[in-house]
Amino acid sequence: MSKIYLEDVKIYAYHGVLPEENIIGTYYILNLELHTDLWEAAESDNLNDTISYADINDIIHTEMKIKSKLLEHVAGRIISKIHDNFPQIDYIRLRVTKTAPPMQGEMRGASIELEKSFKPGN
Repeated sequence: MSKIYLEDVKIYAYHGVLPEENIIGTYYILNLELHTDLWEAAESDNLNDTISYADINDIIHTEMKIKSKLLEHVAGRIISKIHDNFPQIDYIRLRVTKTAPPMQGEMRGASIELEKSFKPGN
């Protein structure tokens, strides 16, 4: 199995349940893992034989612009949109971290992680 990773993608966005989160916004860090077959591209050296991580990055940025209350909703939309555009992907794991959640105490962030297998029978 071949994998593509996008690591620590930092995006400013406006998600959250509290009204001020939708006005002030904060940074989010996204980490994505995709499973697909990359061997044809490994042999051909042709972009058309792979999944461009630039295209994946564009999808992430586009979906992060759409306000949501829940990070789960954002992550679910991103996963669905990626698979809609690249059905050859067998598996996607996405972690979304809100870097400044409105909670007591100091922390690097609060995260959710969704993963989905698109193999038949899963």
